[in-house]
Amino acid sequence: MTRLETYEDIFGDSPDPFRVAERGLVWRWKDYHFGIRLDGRLVAYAGLIVLSMSVGERRMDVVGLGGVGVVPDQRGEGLARQLVNGTMEHARGLGPEFAILFCHPDVSGLYAGLGWRELDGDVEVEQPDGPAAMPLRTMWFPLREGVRWPKGPVQLHSRPM
Repeated sequence: MTRLETYEDIFGDSPDPFRVAERGLVWRWKDYHFGIRLDGRLVAYAGLIVLSMSVGERRMDVVGLGGVGVVPDQRGEGLARQLVNGTMEHARGLGPEFAILFCHPDVSGLYAGLGWRELDGDVEVEQPDGPAAMPLRTMWFPLREGVRWPKGPVQLHSRPM
């Protein structure tokens, strides 16, 4: 799967498929790419990347999930659930205890229904001009049994994914 194929097939020619342009943030491309094809057509996409993060005094790696999308004519068919669950299975093999994502409030319910939990408080992310507050919702997912999100301020030592 290539970058061009993903954006053309899933997001069409939309210059801002994730509705983040007005936020003025610079985003990272993912390292691991997943898709669902139906009849040879790419109908759903998600990407993962391992990132460094600090929570309070604890520095740790997390798996970032981003770029999740389903073509409009296939929404409501369970493809997002299938795709996110599949990417989290892969994420478990990457090592970190947690996965994170950033999303708009109107889609946070989808992720909550898949076991993701909302973080309280601000999250700082890296940007070309220095650290910035993440304006979107931040959610986390346990990749190991029994882990709990640590307490303290959250800083992503990377551009968001």
